[in-house]
Amino acid sequence: SAFIAQALNTIGVRVANRIAVGDDQDAIQNALDTAASQNNIVILTGGLGPTADDITKPLLNRYFKGNMVVHQPTLDHITNIFVNIHKRPMIERNRKQAEVPDTCEVLFNETGTAPGMLFKRDGVYFFSLPGVPHEMRWLMDHHVIPTIKANFDTPSISHRTLLTAGIGESFLAELIQDFENALP
Repeated sequence: SAFIAQALNTIGVRVANRIAVGDDQDAIQNALDTAASQNNIVILTGGLGPTADDITKPLLNRYFKGNMVVHQPTLDHITNIFVNIHKRPMIERNRKQAEVPDTCEVLFNETGTAPGMLFKRDGVYFFSLPGVPHEMRWLMDHHVIPTIKANFDTPSISHRTLLTAGIGESFLAELIQDFENALP
């Protein structure tokens, strides 16, 4: 969530809240309902893998009233990973990772086996990303941020970093108080 918040901040999207829930269908659905009622952008991570505790994808399928379909480019990608790169047979669990709800836009994941997904409802964009950190980061950089920039008015923000040493935080806060108060 820290990486996601930082990536959104760089394009002027302020994170209103972060919600952490376990692998519980009711908790996930309640979190989706709450987030959608308060925001235009909702980003989920995790629960897209091949194990029994990965319940997010089937839950999103029901939540957005879809039907599971095989996304052929993802299936081809997964097949290549297992057969040509890892030299292992591809089992049904791996094949199922290429299944996505037909109500989403697939966010192709070049760095792993779980595709990201984008759902849209009532002006709210729901991004579902894998929980594997390097896969989530790649999808944020290559799909989520460009999609947000293309579909939402984001302000121009200038970021500056000032490194300090030898001064305590409270003393530094006193020195920059006027500057901080002038920030929007």
